[in-house]
Amino acid sequence: MKKNKIICVVGTRPEAIKMAPIILGLKSSPFFEVIVVATAQHRELLDGVFRDFAILADIDLNLMRPNQDLVELNAHLLLELSKVFESVRPDAVLAQGDTTTVFAASLVCFYKKIPFGHVEAGLRTGNFLSPFPEEMNRVFTSKISKWHFAPTQSACNNLISEGVLAQDIFIVGNSVIDSLLIKSRNKIELDSINLDPNKKLILVTVHRRENFGEPLVSICNAINEIVGSNDNVQVLISVHPNPNTKNTIQTYCSNSQRIILSDPLEYSQFVGVMNRAHIILSDSGGIQEEAPALGKPLLVLRKETERPESLKSGTVKLIGTEKNAIVTEVSKLLNDQDYYLSLAKKSYPYGDGNTSKAIVDILINYFQ
Repeated sequence: MKKNKIICVVGTRPEAIKMAPIILGLKSSPFFEVIVVATAQHRELLDGVFRDFAILADIDLNLMRPNQDLVELNAHLLLELSKVFESVRPDAVLAQGDTTTVFAASLVCFYKKIPFGHVEAGLRTGNFLSPFPEEMNRVFTSKISKWHFAPTQSACNNLISEGVLAQDIFIVGNSVIDSLLIKSRNKIELDSINLDPNKKLILVTVHRRENFGEPLVSICNAINEIVGSNDNVQVLISVHPNPNTKNTIQTYCSNSQRIILSDPLEYSQFVGVMNRAHIILSDSGGIQEEAPALGKPLLVLRKETERPESLKSGTVKLIGTEKNAIVTEVSKLLNDQDYYLSLAKKSYPYGDGNTSKAIVDILINYFQ
């Protein structure tokens, strides 16, 4: 039996987390030969997730460069992915999300007339500059994709409103829930992180470009004020390696023993920390999907979100980056038990952990 060649392109940590169960599902099928291509848009962050899921890249483009701008990155991606696709000659290509890696992969597929599957299709804020450049990457990619694997009905509606045919859209949930549930089933060791069991843990992650500079300084000042006024609180900041993020956090948040600055954790450990956390502060899209499934109150450090289902879940609040707003909301969660419990409730707006199986079944049906 001839196997169909499927290239899975992965560039960043969130992409790796969400593509991992799909890659494993495709590999377990007798119908496909799977070629994993790592662009390494996030070098060390990507490698950690691959280790966690026992996935090896078949082709590693290693395109990460210090302070590489988007034009340079996109140019390298187009050239190198073109060479790979020409050499491998895949029957289809899959990529997840909204990064420059995803847009470049879809564009090369268009030029070479290769069917492209977009995992997590249809997310929109309606503002091309927020998130930047992700919102425009999503829109461009949707014009090229053959399969639109939408996580929710609202994402499907966004695509239909832009002219995508309903027959090309598949509402499959979000594969991050697959990964989350896989890792949540196992006991996760957190002793190495030095968490205080007697204090309420606040987990913080910040990485988006729109939060570089003053917004991140404001977030740091809010964290310092929260720690200074609440003796029963410990904060863990998972520090993104981008210098625009790392340098600011190290400058403003390194003076308290109750603020732990951590290198990015392996995904298994990160799931353990999310489970352990009392409150989460983040600008991450993936955490907006994970927090409701864990029942953890999440304050989103952004002005807009492309995940309205998270807000409707009641677990997630959009609060921006202004210091007083962050301090006020965190203080309310720390001091008002009824309010805290109103947010700390589990829901599953992004599926039940069967997204990867649904995608694999759709591709089997197409090729067979």
